[in-house]
Amino acid sequence: MASNKSTLPTHDGVAEKSPVFDGLLGFFFAPTTSHTLEIIRIATGLMIVYVHAIWLSRLGDFFGPNALINLEAWRSIHYAGETPDAKWTYLSQTDSLWIASIHEWGALIAGVFATVGFLTRTSIFAAWLLTLLTAHRMTGFLFGLDQVVLMLSSYLCLSQAGSLLSLDRFLSTKFPTLTSQSWYGLLSGFSSVRPTIGGATAPSNECVASWNNTLSTRLMQIHLCIIYLFGGLGKLRGEMWWDGSAMWYSASSYEYQSLDLTWIGNYPVIAALLTHITIFWEVTYIAIVWPRWTRPIALLLAVLVHGGIAIFLGMMTFGWIMIVANLAFIPPDLMRRIYPNAPH
Repeated sequence: MASNKSTLPTHDGVAEKSPVFDGLLGFFFAPTTSHTLEIIRIATGLMIVYVHAIWLSRLGDFFGPNALINLEAWRSIHYAGETPDAKWTYLSQTDSLWIASIHEWGALIAGVFATVGFLTRTSIFAAWLLTLLTAHRMTGFLFGLDQVVLMLSSYLCLSQAGSLLSLDRFLSTKFPTLTSQSWYGLLSGFSSVRPTIGGATAPSNECVASWNNTLSTRLMQIHLCIIYLFGGLGKLRGEMWWDGSAMWYSASSYEYQSLDLTWIGNYPVIAALLTHITIFWEVTYIAIVWPRWTRPIALLLAVLVHGGIAIFLGMMTFGWIMIVANLAFIPPDLMRRIYPNAPH
């Protein structure tokens, strides 16, 4: 029987197994289902709809001749002489509010389609691309929310995140003739033709595993680890994270305060403890989130930290999207226990 293990030639021409290479292949490409990615797709799609709705509500402040950052100011930031930087967008070539309005409505509609999972492959890509072009125009108005939304949506483009909780899946059961068309499969990334598993056709309610889902998930996980690592190292450059006063300064900042947390100043030991726990968690996240035994601690602290940011520091959407990003570390098999099959 032929082995599926990868082999490498030795100096004498005898092939030997490469467990490291096999492990890397399995880590990035072993097929998994999309149970976790479906939830991330829905939440990310909703947030894309939200950010474009905000930009549309104040369209004249962000685009057009009276924008807070007009085209002249934008070009002075992004051009060195006649050479532009990498942040190109056609929205920086015109002052037309009509073009900006059409663009934002298109992005919002793409976000709706991505949320409900209609033509999922195309709608996720369109939502990501249109949001990216808007972000490149929004110099001075971007926040962590926009960056994390773009990160998640970019990796969702690689996945099969519309194969379960999606309108595409529903349509495949109601209109199999339509969804079996090649053009529909190309636009949606969903095939109503069931693959064979062990010589038998997979049941229609079965979410078939795919390597795309694993690759998408791993890239999210690695990117999130990098975000936390460099965010924590950046904080360590400030004295407040060493002396334990960072939590107090955050609580006393009226710029971000949504609920009064200044009472924590009466308990300096608690404020210092929370400060040191937060910075320790952020710096070590890259190490403690991968082992099975410490992962629940890392994710619990992520919920507490970002939940606290959302509730007390007025950054509800940022706190929410960071919790969503941490879902990438929830195994699909665990999510499958919550909702094993797609609704019909």
